[in-house]
Amino acid sequence: MIRNPILPGFNPDPSICRVGEDYYIATSTFEWYPGVQIHHSRDLANWTLVARPLNRAALLDMRGNPDSGGIWAPCLSHADGKFWLVYTDVKRLEGDWKDAHNYITTCETIDGDWTDPWYVNSSGFDPSLFHDDDGRKWFVNMQWNHRQQGSGVNPANDRFDGILLQEWSPDRGLFGPVTNIYAGTDRGLTEAPHLFKRNGWYYLTTAEGGTGYDHAVTLARSRRIEGPYEDHPEKHVISTRGVPGHPVQRTGHGQYVEAPDGTGWHTYLMGRPLMHDGKPFCATGRETGIARVVWRDDWLYLEDGGLLPPEMVDGPDQTPRGPVAHDRFDRLPDEFQWLRTPHPDRLFRVADGALILTGRESIGSWFEQSLVARRQEDAGYDASTTLDFAPVTYQQAAGLVTYYNRHKFHGAFLTFEDGQRCLTLMSCNGDWPAGRLDHPIAPVPVPDGPITLSVEVRGATQQFFWDAGQGRQPLGPAREAHHVSDEGAQGEHASFTGAFVGMMAFDTSGQAAEARFTTFAYTPAAPQREK
Repeated sequence: MIRNPILPGFNPDPSICRVGEDYYIATSTFEWYPGVQIHHSRDLANWTLVARPLNRAALLDMRGNPDSGGIWAPCLSHADGKFWLVYTDVKRLEGDWKDAHNYITTCETIDGDWTDPWYVNSSGFDPSLFHDDDGRKWFVNMQWNHRQQGSGVNPANDRFDGILLQEWSPDRGLFGPVTNIYAGTDRGLTEAPHLFKRNGWYYLTTAEGGTGYDHAVTLARSRRIEGPYEDHPEKHVISTRGVPGHPVQRTGHGQYVEAPDGTGWHTYLMGRPLMHDGKPFCATGRETGIARVVWRDDWLYLEDGGLLPPEMVDGPDQTPRGPVAHDRFDRLPDEFQWLRTPHPDRLFRVADGALILTGRESIGSWFEQSLVARRQEDAGYDASTTLDFAPVTYQQAAGLVTYYNRHKFHGAFLTFEDGQRCLTLMSCNGDWPAGRLDHPIAPVPVPDGPITLSVEVRGATQQFFWDAGQGRQPLGPAREAHHVSDEGAQGEHASFTGAFVGMMAFDTSGQAAEARFTTFAYTPAAPQREK
């Protein structure tokens, strides 16, 4: 059986394509660098990370991008003997404006060096590229309306001003007429357009209802690429709106793919909510699921009928995930990323079996944070790291962090207070927009030498520990892990990424103090549903 999610942890907005027997899924990475995750599979059940293509300044520089800005909704396709990747770099997302710049890059191999990008447009986000069977290429994206008064394309959400279509080529760029081909349904928030063709019909898949619990996969079709497009008889193909007890929630934003044997599949964004104080929260963020689909009367439906995607799908068995431990660092492990900058050499280096972080700006910076972290993939997990650090001021700190964004995090840090090295806790429990810190404990003096910091996360709570060679002991009170989630604290507002756990150093004195991390381990624990 295939158990959803197939890509656990922060892996939203899945764009899927098939090349022969090989399947590839590209997902959004927002402010995390390098941009876009691409996973590969031969059986749709077991997936391996094979590329993060936006890995140099010519392709992506997100310094200064806000939390949940950066790379939104990539589109991956294959045509003309090469892969094509369309992506958005969002520079502003708050308020009336969306500064969203759209690009295309190509590569003959999925894990090769991708070309310097073509800039396409900035009229809206979630772009995709459709390769028609006559060789023409069409660019589609939603159009953002910044005005207070919408144009009436879809009264449900007038900022989302329809889906634009225009022809594109590498030589000419965009050319020909711009056509607004689809206004969406009454669910509103129509975005994430993907075109495909079957039996003489053009199909337009969109996401609607926002990325929360009203999310949906919507389908429309037309005999002409320019439209008009008629809505699916049910309007939506996948949605869990109004069914809070279903284990898979927040379903939308996906893409259709056909197997070599003609079997239809559809990816979708999803969440696995836990409960805290009677309210749901997704500890593992927005993830990727997959469902079997069938055709009836040239319309797409879930194989089992209805709109609810199954938690389990008939298919090959999945290899269970187990603990991941690094007893030394000879390179940065594949599961780790950092934030925003295309110049990681200013943040970290690997030497003599250690990951050495150079303290830069604060944990709240949008420019240079020395934070190297991996996704939380489980509702419960244990993580630990061993570090050595010799701070000389309270402005220098290094340690273990559970992190969502600058407003939602907890950290156990080695620092310097009252003339001695000590441990402290720092949290931001969703104080938006100020990002004020909470210091829940008095500094704990510790001896010189390596310290092992660890955290146990169990659903809505987490507990830090420390060990200086005399046995592990708790560091301060339990923290509220549900704050480090999409819905945590201020809610889903501008919370499009996911929870991470990792190693961090900062030095707001400007002295660039270095911290030496020699181990890191992540171990899944049994999931818990807290009431």
